[in-house]
Amino acid sequence: MPQNFPDDTLYELDNLPVLRGMNSETVDLIATDPPFNTKRNRSGTAGFYVDNWKWGDTGILPDQWKWNEVHPKWLEQIKDDNPALFQVIEATRVCHGEDIAAFLCFLSVRLLECHRVLKPTGSIYLHCDHTANSYIRMAMDAIFGRKHLRNEIVWKRTNAPTASPNKLGTVHDTIFLYAKSKNTKLNPVFIPYTQEYIEEHFKYQDTGGMYQATPLTAKGIRFGYSGKPWRGVDITDRGLHWVCPKSLPIEPPSSWSNMNTMEKLDWLDSKNMVHWPKRGSMPRFKPYLSTSEGIRLSDVITDIAGLQGGSSENTGSPDQKPLTLYERIIRASSNEGDLVLDPFCGCATTIIAARNLKRRWIGIDRRADARYHVVCRMAGISARERKKLEQRPDLVDWLQRQMAEYEARYSNDPPVRTDGGEPAAPDLDPVYPVGKEYSLTHREMHTILIKRFGLQCWGCDFTAPDERYLELDHVDPRASGGSNDLDNRALLCRPCNQMKSSDLTLTGLWRKNRQQGHLTQRYPIDIQEARTWARQYLVNLIRETSHQLNLDGR
Repeated sequence: MPQNFPDDTLYELDNLPVLRGMNSETVDLIATDPPFNTKRNRSGTAGFYVDNWKWGDTGILPDQWKWNEVHPKWLEQIKDDNPALFQVIEATRVCHGEDIAAFLCFLSVRLLECHRVLKPTGSIYLHCDHTANSYIRMAMDAIFGRKHLRNEIVWKRTNAPTASPNKLGTVHDTIFLYAKSKNTKLNPVFIPYTQEYIEEHFKYQDTGGMYQATPLTAKGIRFGYSGKPWRGVDITDRGLHWVCPKSLPIEPPSSWSNMNTMEKLDWLDSKNMVHWPKRGSMPRFKPYLSTSEGIRLSDVITDIAGLQGGSSENTGSPDQKPLTLYERIIRASSNEGDLVLDPFCGCATTIIAARNLKRRWIGIDRRADARYHVVCRMAGISARERKKLEQRPDLVDWLQRQMAEYEARYSNDPPVRTDGGEPAAPDLDPVYPVGKEYSLTHREMHTILIKRFGLQCWGCDFTAPDERYLELDHVDPRASGGSNDLDNRALLCRPCNQMKSSDLTLTGLWRKNRQQGHLTQRYPIDIQEARTWARQYLVNLIRETSHQLNLDGR
């Protein structure tokens, strides 16, 4: 999709309207660290977000996510459009509590938009701690698909365990890596060897320098060249076969791809790249320290410590992450010139890392002083210098000059979509005092339809003994464009609801039930008549609501 927003822009407002305003499939990588249990005095609903934290604040109130501020109609639309996500939220509410479930609602509505704006080759890294990571993973499974979970990365942030007599020390965070599709690729990222690793593994030395001895075999007996004895060594009785390393310290011959396994091994030996403890024993490959790239990045990161109080990088934010960590993430999942998004950019770590690595970036932060902090970090201004600058009367002009100097943009207005698409998640007003609305809850629609059409199942011959045996479903499924309004609702017994699932129309359900003998009459209900009645009911209801009266202000 065409990009409808400028590169290198900081949006200083709630991230939800910004995400909703971005064209679909425009972002290569999302790397973000959303708020979680950091005592920063934040609160919100699924569609509304407040961050009361200021740089330097201490001893403030904890985060406040309240279930009674989650709009019930938003939950009902999620139940209709994404039932798996709805079940995750319900499970969170039952197992962990309503406040964490409210936080999951807040996060999920934004993750739905994040999924939409990612390119098919894109990926997302979401940083979280132990407070809600299990529930966040289930929500991401529901949104991105469980098959697209690439890694659950463990980052050991500190060596000092949390003091508690009742549990083990908590020293790590979790980072979930999800791909948008099977086409998402990872770049190889290597971590330098530690001195301890070198001393333990690079035990040998020859004229080429220090090297380690790694296997030239793999498990499983193979036929053909890879299963034959080589240089007098037969490995089939050990259940192994010969393999050649994929990465070589020198350029192989042009005929390498056409050589068989024995020929490749002979070439390696001729170039002094095979380690022989003694003739006739198990040969091994020689990776030299001088040509080794290091250890390839894994899903356990232990070589990057969390920021300490005396670090020059530390800004004073309680949830700041090391720049090195996010540079590693960005290297692994993007290339130069790609667009990196952080919808909770806070300390600007993702933005700075992307800029350092020649990526384009978009940052979003809710606080009014977000731009001030981002510019200070770009300019390398310390916390002490920042306190002095806070007293400058010309701060606004200075900020504008600095943003221009660093080729960064700033906006208080969200972008406007030009791709003609719809948001990925339903819109939501804050729960705070609202007037009467004409949209109906599930319970209201269920009661209205039973009162009008009785206890007959709309899919088969079953007549229910009472309303508990009939469930609310759709005439035309949501997957086919059907709405959640009253005129697209049907009353079905449990077996019909399960058979209809999210694929069949009501007429398709009739055909199946007729084939199986569950429907003997021609039609249990006249769909057109029911829809006409429902539409008129809605029209009458709208006319009676207060916001339809006195439209001229009188």
